[in-house]
Formats: sequence, C-alpha cells, structure tokens
Amino acid sequence: MAANGPSEGFSVNARCLAFHGPLLYESKILKTYFPNEKNAGIDIEQIPEENRAAVAYLIHYKGWKSSWDEWLPQERVLRWTEENLRMQRELKNEALQQLRNKKAGGSGQRELTPTASTAMTSSSQKRKESAKELAEIAKATKKTRREADEKDDEYFSHLDVNIMVPDILKAQLADDWENITKNSQLVKLPRSPNIQEILLEFRTFYMKRRLGNAETEILDEILAGLQLYFDKSLGSILLYRFERQQYLEVTRGNPGKVPSDIYGAEHLVRLFVSLPGLLSHTHMDQQSINVLKAHIEELLRFLAKNQKTYFVESYINSTPAYEAISRGL
Repeated sequence: MAANGPSEGFSVNARCLAFHGPLLYESKILKTYFPNEKNAGIDIEQIPEENRAAVAYLIHYKGWKSSWDEWLPQERVLRWTEENLRMQRELKNEALQQLRNKKAGGSGQRELTPTASTAMTSSSQKRKESAKELAEIAKATKKTRREADEKDDEYFSHLDVNIMVPDILKAQLADDWENITKNSQLVKLPRSPNIQEILLEFRTFYMKRRLGNAETEILDEILAGLQLYFDKSLGSILLYRFERQQYLEVTRGNPGKVPSDIYGAEHLVRLFVSLPGLLSHTHMDQQSINVLKAHIEELLRFLAKNQKTYFVESYINSTPAYEAISRGL
C-alpha cells in the first residue's frame, strides 16, 4: 500500500490525519468499527449507514469540540507520516490558490467575481484582508480550531463574535427545526431563488448604497467566502439527520451542481448559527472581525426584510418510504 494512501488497523488513541471536506486535519482515533464483528461499546445507529459495510473510525479533530467528532470510512483516514503531512500542506495550498484564482474567472459556474481594485488606503486594505481570510476559512471549513477543547471558553472570551440575528429569522429557524425534526417535513428542492442568486441580489442591493472599488472588493470576497463555506459545510454540519437522505438524492440528481445552486434561504440562515464559533478561532483581530460582522449582519437584515420572497411558505410532507430510509428503519 502506498505510504500516502488510506491505512487499516489503527488502534484507539492513534494519532492520524483525517479528511474533512477537501483538507486534512490532525486527529485522534476514538473508536474503531469492523463489519461482521461484535464491536462492543459501539452504537451502530451512530455510524452513517454508508460507512457500515467497511472499516470505519470515530475521529476527534485536534483542537475542536467533541461535538465535531464523526465516523469516517478508512479511506479518509491517513497515517501520521512525513509524506502525508506534506500532502496536508499541499492540499491547503491548492485550496487557497483555487480561491485566489476565482478572480481570474474560475470554474465557469455563476460566481461572485471581485471587481478590479484600485489604490486603497491602509484602512480599506485591512478590511480587504479580513474579507479574504473569511474566504480562506470557507474553503478550509473548520481548520482554524487550533486550541484544545479545555481552553475553548478562555479563547472565546478574547474576541467578540456575537452575530445579531433578527428576531424574525430566529423564529424562522425555530419553525424550520420543528417542521423537519417534529413534523417530518422537508424543504422542496431545488430552491428558487437559490443561495447564489440570493447573494447576487444582496450584492446588487448593497452596491446601490455603497459605491467604490475598495468596498466592492471587500463585499465580493466576503460573499464568495460565505458561498464556499456553505458548499463545504452543508453536508457535514448544517443538515438535520432527517434531511440527509434528501441531500444524497438531490446531489445525485443534480450532477455538477454545488449545494448553493440547489439550496435556498432556509439552509443559508443556518450557516450564521455556526459562524460565530468559527470566527472566534481565527487569528483575525477585533477590527477585522467587526468588518466581517457588519457585512454579515447587513445580509441578515436583508434576508429578514425579504423573508416572504426568499423563504418557503410551507414545507412538503415526506413519504412513508422516505421516513423509513432516513430513520434507518
């Protein structure tokens, strides 16, 4: 087996590298699962159905809270070697380079392309850098969770990252949770307008009031970062368990499309619940955090003001067959 390939036979507490999204992170093995064996102490229902047919590992990502622990198939877990550490660095560099290449045209999807910048003051340059950092966070998902779990409270106290969510959106989130988890309903997909369209409409709205190349570039970097983070995090942290089967079905039925092409405001607003914790663990200073917060909160107000336009009025009922599959019955 190649040195940089997946490895079998990890023991509990072994140090390893694990994929989360497109990147590798330092991790530890908490539990091991082997099909057709007794696997004492393991609740099979906690393992995603698609991972039960082969060896799987319960992974703890170093520096992240235990709520991020997840079961991964063996091919997404690599041994701690120099070659795999080099792969980790290369994947990170490639992800950041792809993000920078968005300015040059990118993938041909509908994108939020930054306009050409002109000379900027040092203050606007700092805001631009903070916007770029959010975009890097988006591509790397949770890579900035560096501190150990026991230091989380201390670390959170260093930065003010409370994002103000309008009450109407809080109510929307509560209704969303009840419809899906209690009523066994779903958002009909694909959504129109989708997230990419919503962000473009917000950009148009925003630019009517704030003109200038520097401000435009800051806005575009932030919106691109939000879109990328949504695309990379939806499947792992933004869905309720009952929605996972729908996610598998809709992604298979829409090859070549990213989640922001398919999902709408109902799922976008969930993103802002997880962002404060993510931003708390960046190396940005308070001024940079404040710049990001200002843009994000403006977007939230825009969504609240246009709730009837962007959010569905009613959810669809799931079928008995769907419920049986999604609940693993």
